Amino acid sequence: MTDKGFTDQVKGKVKEAVGNSTGDDSLKAEGIMDKAVGKTKEIASDIKDTASELGEKAKDALDSKSENSN
Repeated sequence: MTDKGFTDQVKGKVKEAVGNSTGDDSLKAEGIMDKAVGKTKEIASDIKDTASELGEKAKDALDSKSENSN
């Protein structure tokens, strides 16, 4: 099971918060990057899910049309 980027986003938020608290700009930047990676994974997963749904709908429509023409 995939987390769709959730873990990266949480990890990034923690790193960013710790970086802010400690004044560690490198850790803060790392957190921002982790959040961006997580968001990218989430968007990619959403696109994949939508494409799969559209593919299934297209297949069903073609099957239905094929059955009606017989």
